[in-house]
Amino acid sequence: MKLASYRSSEGPALALVWENNLYSLARLGQAVGSLSSSEAGALGDLERLLAGGDRATEATRHLAAVLAEGKLEEGDLQAARIGPLSEVPLLPASPRARKVFALAGNFEEHVKESRSVKGFVDLRRKGTPRVFMKPPSTTLRASGENIEIPPCGRQIDWEVELAVVIGAPARRVTAEKAMDHVFGYCLFNDVSERGFQVWEREESSEWDRFFDWLNGKWFDSFAPAGPYIVTKDEIPDPYAIQLRLLVNDQVMQEDTTGNMIFGIETVIEFLSAFVTLEPGDLIAMGTPAGVGMARGIFLKPGDAVVAEGTGLGRLVNTVVSVQ
Repeated sequence: MKLASYRSSEGPALALVWENNLYSLARLGQAVGSLSSSEAGALGDLERLLAGGDRATEATRHLAAVLAEGKLEEGDLQAARIGPLSEVPLLPASPRARKVFALAGNFEEHVKESRSVKGFVDLRRKGTPRVFMKPPSTTLRASGENIEIPPCGRQIDWEVELAVVIGAPARRVTAEKAMDHVFGYCLFNDVSERGFQVWEREESSEWDRFFDWLNGKWFDSFAPAGPYIVTKDEIPDPYAIQLRLLVNDQVMQEDTTGNMIFGIETVIEFLSAFVTLEPGDLIAMGTPAGVGMARGIFLKPGDAVVAEGTGLGRLVNTVVSVQ
């Protein structure tokens, strides 16, 4: 299933994506009429769907099958239809994510290109994943929304990534059980400020440079995620996803998730050992080579940034300058 969050007149809502159109899950539930009131209520938005667990997911899967098999009356179909995917104002794939994690240096070729750039923190593999966080409420953006460059933004970079959407609480789980806690996947752009400087410093230590790198991940709008979530049953092999990023139609990054250093199961085991992963949390799995920092070019206002992934759609954002 492909599930998109969108802005309705009543707030965030959830829709099935079918043939590039959005269909309200709540309205589909009413039209089919086979769901209890509690089941139908669980389909209102992603947060409620995930809270509903396997039962709510199975009810959603049933609605998707009814839609795909053409069993709805035309009137019910039109009542449930929200509009074309390209025209409906979307929300980030997991609009109420409590935590957004991201991996640094999880593709060997990206590590190599990054080490060649003066001042970049050395993120070579040391036996454990290197994970940082982004503040979800201010960094997450939807496909179709803008990447914003504030006055202190100087070197804005792109990073296409596969993001894992947590579906069930994960606390101290093993790698063997990790996939039981995954709901699905989406595209993610770990937008980064490579020349972070709010105030000038007389001296800079290694720790200063580390926090410059880290703070450069936190700018408002620097975590586009979407355009929708694809449930894990539709992605039989998450290590066979071809990732690609284009800036103004020019391919900048292209690689497969099979080249990640740390896999999804390992990262979930690592993280859940010390922090509880909650439904809706995102884990962005690192970026391949081809970032702007290594090329000496950076995003500027007016640039069109498109992230693509096999079976995951297209995450489209425009760069703007803000005051």
